[in-house]
Amino acid sequence: MSEMWSGALPGIGFAAGTVLAFEAALRLARLVRHPALNPTLLAILAVMAGLVAGHVPYAAYARGAAPVSWLLGPATVALGVPLARNLGAIARDSLAVLVSLAAGALTAAIAGPLVLAACGGSGALGLAMAPKAATTPIAMAVAREIGAAPALAAVFAIAGGVIVAIAARPLLGWLGIEDHRAFGLAAGVAGSGIGAAEAVARDAEAGAYAALGVGLTAVATALVVPALAALGVV
Repeated sequence: MSEMWSGALPGIGFAAGTVLAFEAALRLARLVRHPALNPTLLAILAVMAGLVAGHVPYAAYARGAAPVSWLLGPATVALGVPLARNLGAIARDSLAVLVSLAAGALTAAIAGPLVLAACGGSGALGLAMAPKAATTPIAMAVAREIGAAPALAAVFAIAGGVIVAIAARPLLGWLGIEDHRAFGLAAGVAGSGIGAAEAVARDAEAGAYAALGVGLTAVATALVVPALAALGVV
């Protein structure tokens, strides 16, 4: 880890710029309060625009922003706090949680590649899309295992999380579903860490179910996607 931090020192401004971009996006989202203004999406777009405008290679940015990337691990682990505080309620809903998890994990692994194939997309893209419901590091690891491009898997995982963070609440509201548990589990299963962060920000109970969804979906994806790939389903 010391090598990671020392290697990031020359470009520490990238890490600071990333944090400032997210803080600005967070303030804008709180001010405007529109589902489409997701702080993660806004920060990503701001950083991308800065790199393009400054002609900065991504490799240089990745080295400088390494401390921010490293914090993804502790942030994911921190989702266990609301989970631990709501274990009793989760235990009572265990059957519903497992059914929802199975449905969500299978749908995420199969639906995307099938729709892509129906639209004429390549098999390589379909394989990279299959593990998108898992957190980004796990999606990349699963992609390597099944012969897909890890970078593409990361893009699909992040994009899926942003879409869920933006659309989950309005969609569930349109369906008449207001239960925090349903929102949290849906956000965690379909949107991984980004969706879970949205759930945690909205309600502690939703955050607990989102954390559970993130963890169990990661395990299910690591087991299910390679099996589906071996069978030629994805």
